[in-house]
Amino acid sequence: MSDAHLTERPAADGPEPIDLTDEPIQLSNRDPEGAPERRGTWSRRRRAAWAVAAVVGLAGAAVLGTAGMRIAQQKDADLATPDRVAGLVRDDSDRARSTSDYLRSGFAADIDLDSSFGTVYRDPADEKRSVLVFGGTTLLWQPERDLDSLFKLLTDETGKVTGLRKVPAGRFDGVMKCGTTSGDGGDFAVCGWADHGSVVMAILPGRTVEDAGRLFRSIREEIQTRG
Repeated sequence: MSDAHLTERPAADGPEPIDLTDEPIQLSNRDPEGAPERRGTWSRRRRAAWAVAAVVGLAGAAVLGTAGMRIAQQKDADLATPDRVAGLVRDDSDRARSTSDYLRSGFAADIDLDSSFGTVYRDPADEKRSVLVFGGTTLLWQPERDLDSLFKLLTDETGKVTGLRKVPAGRFDGVMKCGTTSGDGGDFAVCGWADHGSVVMAILPGRTVEDAGRLFRSIREEIQTRG
């Protein structure tokens, strides 16, 4: 027997159709109203993360830009040894030349320099307070680290440098430090400066660290120039 009659029966002869609801059927425990909110939350978090990354990136770029500008400003340094500097007179005697050559060659052996020098400056007021200055020019990426390394090498040669501390570097900036060490003539001050284009040290007998720092800064002001 054919079942065609079941489909051809008028709708009125059967039960009324069930009206479920106009609302969508919920097929899981997930709240459909909450889904858009979570997507919005994650979207906000992603935007915040990108914003933070952008700020960090800009800050890093600013630091690199500042460092690059500082290197560009300091890298082309020149050092001279004038006849007179900061009230001192250059000592051109054979003994002074021998001492300055020894300091220059020893210093140049510890660091790769483009140019190097060593000079003794005599204090007209006291022959025992002659200042030995030595150093050179080169490109330094980390001036303070290199200066600290040279102080350690000087310690190996002369004895322990104590009380090493920063002192004002003056208009050429960079870093300048002074401390005290001991020798045959007793305690004496040692100072050094470094920037991205030069590194120089000095032995300054008969002076306190404070006086040595002031004198060394004055010497730097007169012997250093930049291209």
